Amino acid sequence: MKVSIIVIGDELLIGQVTDTNSGWIARYISPYGWEVNDVQTVSDKADDIRRAIDRAFACSDVVLTTGGLGPTRDDITKTVLRDYFGGEMITDPSVTENIHRIFGRRGLKMNPLTEAQAIVPSSCRVIQNRVGTAPVMWFERDGKVLVSMPGVPFETSTVMAEEVFPALLERFPSQVNIEHRVLMVTDYTESALAMKIAPWEDALPEYLHLAYLPKPGLIRLRLDGHHPDRDFIVKEIDRETSRLKEILGPAVLADRDLTPAEIVLDECRRRGLTMATAESCTGGNIAHELTLIAGASDVVNGGVVSYSNEVKINVLGVDAADIEAHGAVSIPVVRQMAGGVCRVTGSDVSVATSGIAGPGGGTEEKPVGTVCICARCGDREVYETARFNGSRERIINSATSRALILAAKLVTGKL
Repeated sequence: MKVSIIVIGDELLIGQVTDTNSGWIARYISPYGWEVNDVQTVSDKADDIRRAIDRAFACSDVVLTTGGLGPTRDDITKTVLRDYFGGEMITDPSVTENIHRIFGRRGLKMNPLTEAQAIVPSSCRVIQNRVGTAPVMWFERDGKVLVSMPGVPFETSTVMAEEVFPALLERFPSQVNIEHRVLMVTDYTESALAMKIAPWEDALPEYLHLAYLPKPGLIRLRLDGHHPDRDFIVKEIDRETSRLKEILGPAVLADRDLTPAEIVLDECRRRGLTMATAESCTGGNIAHELTLIAGASDVVNGGVVSYSNEVKINVLGVDAADIEAHGAVSIPVVRQMAGGVCRVTGSDVSVATSGIAGPGGGTEEKPVGTVCICARCGDREVYETARFNGSRERIINSATSRALILAAKLVTGKL
């Protein structure tokens, strides 16, 4: 099924807001065999929106729009859709009820502009937006469908996953069975990985397709399969996934689509281990990634942001002489940080980082982007000095991912 996406809003065209909705939608529908073949970003101008709809319907049976549904005067999508599909503007009681429910739950006072969001074209079918006040509107013409969704990413993803896409699958049923498997691979660049598995990939049958999806420190390999016979495609994709795992060996960190933090937590939980972090240059970002995950409390004991040498020495027990001899950004220091935070928190597993995130502070010997990392599990440990490029934020995020990957490899015994 071909899908077109129209992202509406002046704020997107001037760079004030970045479009994340189209990418999320494409990633979400792809495993089902649906394909985004056109993405347009247009202004809050009626003619621009109409032209975008014409173009989208020319190449797709399903058009998804996001944005332009707010309560202010510049949000005109609803009016344009009324003119395009016909009908009149009416007040939908179910939308009014939903708006009052949301405002009551949030303890907010209703105002006329917000309440006016219940006014919708009579030519649409309303899909309730339980996490926002702007309704989702479903239009049909000549066997084709346009669904207008709010532009707030959280609202878009929620209504798309829970309401819109299930309705689209029901409206456009497919006779093709779709399966996919995911492997999270580390220790390869994308080009080196492609060379490693080239003979296997070249031999794939036409009903199987491999996608490379790089992430910081990891490459997500997704194997998709499409076939009318469900039992056949399940057996085929499982067989080829097993072959790929044999080829890559310990480089396969997980056989599910997980973040490094999720992998570490799952493996620690499965083994009954607890974890702590000792962070200098990453400033608590590793702990943040871990505790973003629901249920982290049964694994994560705590962490120490030892940004200063005094905290490294007085809290984590790092030898001041080692800092003097090797510098705070050194393997001896992060090894002691990792051991110290296990002692302080009573944890079985730890990760420690100390580095130079920039933009200043680098030297010829230790340039900006130098990060020393240590992961510890019981009496076993792994440590390295890494070099990362990019902005301060990118270096911190890269160091965070690498530290968690090292911890995952250590805990799973893949080192």
